[in-house]
Amino acid sequence: MRTIDRLTTERFGIPSLLLMENAAIAITRWVTHSCRGSVAAKSLLVLCGKGNNGGDGASAARLLAIAGAHVDVVLIGKIDDTKGDARENFNRLRAWKDEQAVHEDKATAVAESGVVNLFECDSEKGWQQLLGSVLAVPHDVTIDALFGTGLTRPIEGIHREAVRYINRLREMRDIPPHPYAGIVSIDIPSGLNADCEDQIGEAVCADATVTMTAPKRANVLPPASDYNGKLIVAGIGSPPELIAEMPSRLFLTEADDARRWLIQTRYTPGSYKKTHGHALIVAGSRGFTGAAALCGNAAMRAGAGLVTVATPVSAQPIVATQVMPEVMTTALAETDRGAASDEALDYVLRFAEKVEVVAIGPGLSSEDERTRAFVRGLVEKRETPVVIDADGLNCLAPWPSDLRGSVRHPIVLTPHPGEMLRLLGTVDKSALCDRAASARDFATTHKVILVLKGSRTIIAAPDGRVAINSTGNAGLGTAGSGDTLTGVITGFLAQAQGTAREIIDAFQTVIAAVYVSGMAGDLAAHELGMRAMVASDIRDHLSRAFQLLDTAGETPPSDNA
Repeated sequence: MRTIDRLTTERFGIPSLLLMENAAIAITRWVTHSCRGSVAAKSLLVLCGKGNNGGDGASAARLLAIAGAHVDVVLIGKIDDTKGDARENFNRLRAWKDEQAVHEDKATAVAESGVVNLFECDSEKGWQQLLGSVLAVPHDVTIDALFGTGLTRPIEGIHREAVRYINRLREMRDIPPHPYAGIVSIDIPSGLNADCEDQIGEAVCADATVTMTAPKRANVLPPASDYNGKLIVAGIGSPPELIAEMPSRLFLTEADDARRWLIQTRYTPGSYKKTHGHALIVAGSRGFTGAAALCGNAAMRAGAGLVTVATPVSAQPIVATQVMPEVMTTALAETDRGAASDEALDYVLRFAEKVEVVAIGPGLSSEDERTRAFVRGLVEKRETPVVIDADGLNCLAPWPSDLRGSVRHPIVLTPHPGEMLRLLGTVDKSALCDRAASARDFATTHKVILVLKGSRTIIAAPDGRVAINSTGNAGLGTAGSGDTLTGVITGFLAQAQGTAREIIDAFQTVIAAVYVSGMAGDLAAHELGMRAMVASDIRDHLSRAFQLLDTAGETPPSDNA
């Protein structure tokens, strides 16, 4: 980001002071939005540091006051200690404040203008005095402008006290009848290292973070991202080509990623079930039929034209009663414990010649060597994309070094952290301390698409790109949500294969599937609450997600007759 800011000025002649002003405009817009469209007569608190983040805060304070707000600005330090653009904005703020005072003395103050109170604090004594005065007064919004992207060590002293003060405001909101007070951080919550997902010390827990130009690592990867609240990415004038030039291989998924895929695979008047793709799901075992049904139903609801669940013969009657009427079932030869046997391999491979994608794993069981041989043989010999989840992963753990995907026949793995450790052949949880790096290393080494589930699911491509999914919530941590996600991914791949004239972009397809599934989970949580939602609720909200993302594509053509 520092390189982008520098090149914006050097190559395109956009002054850094203008970038700071644009950042302040973005902050002002969000605060105004959070105040239901107007900050007039609202009481705002801006806590500033001496660096550029504080300069952003000073500029935003001036714009908010011009819009009619009553703004208390506390600078941890002295204006004389600030430098560069930050110094210029504090001087502008002070000059505007003084000008308003002169107008007021002459009884010519503009009625629409607000008020700025500016406090400088460079000692513990001064902080204590503020706690007994301006900081004891409730504010409608508190803006955190203490530290930005340059922090690399834990905060100390007065700055730490300021962070603690902001977090106490948040805690007090849960004690009625204390009024709601929003907390907005600029660029990144103060106390976080922008380049690290791990918390380095005490940090502000914000309701919203307005970050400039593009997200930073700590904005999107947990646990640091848990402190951001709602993330707003604001353009401030840096040309998009500069962002594209940067060497980062880490991306945040957006609604447009899913929307583009939905547009590319829209149902057309001449399409039918085969052009929407046939998905074969190899899942279930005796006593474990629910996972197979959840996966099959999700693939159907995700838009696949045909879905067949292949399950052991003793499980088939139960699975057939659990799936939608539209989902077909077929029986597999089984072991004496009711799991798929290697005797079923030839049958499944012949069946797979008629489908666009195969998924394997939910509820499959991995205890029997014959089941493991069946899974290995199917993954090695199939000539379609394959999605592997749950016991399908366990049957192949540790992952065989000679088993690789390809562009034409991609392998998609969907492990949760425990399954990922088994694929790596370790029980050491530190192997996943950097989830993005671990996912990238595994995906590039084995030429697979890896979907590492968890808070902020990570999708890694064989070429080293890593996408961080931005949808989903804690309510997805419920039984069967992984089986549902596997079904959605499988359904999307079936449609992509069915409509493609060329080799599909499996990575973008998986990104879209994970985004839509998480969005459906968010819609379910809004309707039902996170605590009560179950996996089938995710499936039932897929249709609404499709409609919101691609309204035109999901609406039948109007009757012109």
